[in-house]
Amino acid sequence: VQLQASGGGLVQAGGSLRLSCAASGRSFSTYAMGWFRQAPGKEREFVAIISRSGISTYYADSVKGRFTISRDNAKNTVYLQMSILKPEDTAIYYCSTSRTLEPRTFGSWGQGTQVTVSS
Repeated sequence: VQLQASGGGLVQAGGSLRLSCAASGRSFSTYAMGWFRQAPGKEREFVAIISRSGISTYYADSVKGRFTISRDNAKNTVYLQMSILKPEDTAIYYCSTSRTLEPRTFGSWGQGTQVTVSS
């Protein structure tokens, strides 16, 4: 599966953005999907994960209540709706796939999209 993230940009604190990740291939619905981010000088970290069906979702404590992950298996796309953005959300955001819901099992990183939140 090849992944292409988009939708990043520059936004003021308190604003919103919606990220999209388009996947190639016919096996999209067989993978759990996740969003991760990496800020300058920091390690990549888990943001949100969604199960294959979309029924189950999991969030990092730092984004819980502000971000929503969703997917459309018919369009081979996963989304990340980000609201009430904070400067500390500034990072490159990546989508990824896994056969499990465990964050450490995610790999096959696609091209990320930059999100910059100004104060």
